[in-house]
Amino acid sequence: MTQQFSQQAQFPAQPHDLPTTSQVGGQPFVHDAVLVLWAPSFVASRPDGDLSAPVDGFYHGDRRFLSSLRITVEGAHLAPTNCVPQSADRVTFDAVLRGMAQQTPDPAVTLLRERTVAPQRFTETLSLTNHGGLHARLTVNVTAESDFAAMDAVKSGSSTPLLEPRGGRNRLTWSARASQMSLTAHTDGASDAGVSVLGTCGTFSFEVSLAPGESWSCVLEGHAESSVPTPFGPAPHPERLWKDIRLESADGDFTRLVGRSEQDLARLLLSDPEAPGDLFAGAGAPWYLTLFGRDSLWTARMLLPLGTELAAGTLRTLARRQGRVSDPDTEEQPGKILHEVRAETQELDDGTRLPAQYYGTIDATPLWICLLHDAWRWGMPSTEVAALLPNLEAALEWMVEYGDPDDDGLLEYIDSTGTGLANQGWKDSGDSVRFRDGSLANPPIALCEVQAYAHEAAVAGAALLDAFDRPGADRYRVWAARLREAFRRSFWVSDEHGRYPAIALDEDRRPVDAVTSNLGHLLGTGLLNPEEEAAVADRLLTPGLADAFGLRTYATSNGGYNPLGYHIGSVWPHDTAIAVQGLARAGFPDHARRLAENLIAAGPAFDSRLPELFAGTARSASARPAPYPASCRPQAWAAASSVALLQALLGLQADVPAGVLAISPAASRLLPLTVSGLRVAGHELAVSVAADGSVRAQTSAPVEVTGGRTD
Repeated sequence: MTQQFSQQAQFPAQPHDLPTTSQVGGQPFVHDAVLVLWAPSFVASRPDGDLSAPVDGFYHGDRRFLSSLRITVEGAHLAPTNCVPQSADRVTFDAVLRGMAQQTPDPAVTLLRERTVAPQRFTETLSLTNHGGLHARLTVNVTAESDFAAMDAVKSGSSTPLLEPRGGRNRLTWSARASQMSLTAHTDGASDAGVSVLGTCGTFSFEVSLAPGESWSCVLEGHAESSVPTPFGPAPHPERLWKDIRLESADGDFTRLVGRSEQDLARLLLSDPEAPGDLFAGAGAPWYLTLFGRDSLWTARMLLPLGTELAAGTLRTLARRQGRVSDPDTEEQPGKILHEVRAETQELDDGTRLPAQYYGTIDATPLWICLLHDAWRWGMPSTEVAALLPNLEAALEWMVEYGDPDDDGLLEYIDSTGTGLANQGWKDSGDSVRFRDGSLANPPIALCEVQAYAHEAAVAGAALLDAFDRPGADRYRVWAARLREAFRRSFWVSDEHGRYPAIALDEDRRPVDAVTSNLGHLLGTGLLNPEEEAAVADRLLTPGLADAFGLRTYATSNGGYNPLGYHIGSVWPHDTAIAVQGLARAGFPDHARRLAENLIAAGPAFDSRLPELFAGTARSASARPAPYPASCRPQAWAAASSVALLQALLGLQADVPAGVLAISPAASRLLPLTVSGLRVAGHELAVSVAADGSVRAQTSAPVEVTGGRTD
């Protein structure tokens, strides 16, 4: 993700004052925003339903088509009482009209707002009901504005002028360049809505008369149109790529977390216009609802227990955009997998300039290889795997020839443009790679987890080459062994608690010795020997990293630690889930369980919709984690983390080519647990784990289940 340091400036929310221009002063906070979405469209609003804060609006394809929408009733105060997410694309808001038609202190008139989102449109149904004994006469006003702001302008807090609408019969319309926004009102009565325009504000007015027991409703339909296509379209059908996950667990928080996450993931899916049947997960709303190489790859990898279709679509979408030439401006190189795709170049307020198709990432290429290998093991059809082997060979070649430019056996990066991302691993903020005293490391940077990805990718790529009778496997095994030795020689450091790998090597090949969550990404990749994995596993569970609601990105003992630092003290759910999976793969199920239960405990604080990141506050200091104010929610790999936790806690590993499915559950307070809707090799899989840990599995897949009884 691309963090801007200006995001530390806070906007005061002013829900009762309509803005005349977009607010300025830094990235808006979104922790209290209510988002409903169907990618690439979404609505962000206040908990009362109004669109009135700097980030609020109706968006489609990285552009805001409606920037404010407010409901008022003359002579009455609308007091919000409830906000209920019904699904990822539908939410309801309840309010009472204080003082309207009341005979007693009890509220008499209520307003229900039901909002649904679909690609390029949203619908909002307003329902007024008189529950009292007096007649109610109301004037209802719906006021809206539009600025057609680009997402990077909204994110930076830049000012975008509001536009004057055109009024017509029951309709308001805004136009700018190649874009148009229309808002249409439909009522259940015979009279039309009154339409007025005052400056940049367009208003619908309704005269409503409600006898006791009567109701009135109005439907607002918003529609966004643009002659400039978005880079990626919506999923072409409303059905999920996977079966509904049906989970019953002794921990209701975990059940709700998995259910909400699965709904969000289905609405984050986008399609490749070059092959509309190929779907991938957009990274997250509001800021990153597009293709991000590493985010989409990790999301698909975590969701492999739900089937290989998402992995296949993600792999092919990225393969079509795999680097072909060397282009210093975009950092494209032959065989390289890209970082992100946008509709247009992003000009960020810190001087960063990211081309619309940008390749500045060190880890997406090895992660692409790892996903292809893992999808093959989960049963991706061999014909689909074989079709991607030329891309696999190009990706392997990139690691050897371009990823290691100084031929020291390690992958490293440096921003060659001067205007791109200074850090090009998953912790891509400018202050993320630090020494233990808090000082920043200078590039070129060789990250520890990238060496783990590269080692795993080289070994996995070699296995694929062998399995499909392609040459070159031995070359990559030798290369992986060399990398492994270079890592062992260069990365290990010590402190009073023992040995651990540094987060990185700097320009002088000095170990950057901060204690970080990056360690969790090393486990189960084959980079470490058993003794080294044990040292890393124990380090991950030390209080400085693990006494929060998940794994801190940066230990409390490091200089510069900040529980709200983007990558220097916060908790990222996907980061914790990767560590949980690594611990399970490396043979440390109890360590995995403890981290997983910490993260699951964070779910209720966020209504079971885990954000991109949250504060690394100790569990002993607070009953619930504090939000990171500018965090995406929903966010793809945060949502996918719940499935990754489920897989790790079940000890679920597939090797369809070898005909084996292993299940080895960890003892946990989640037991007993029953889950259905999983898939292996295209066949459904159901697993039940009793309180005593005994396993029962049911599948028709052509695999032998080990660790449990098969029906």
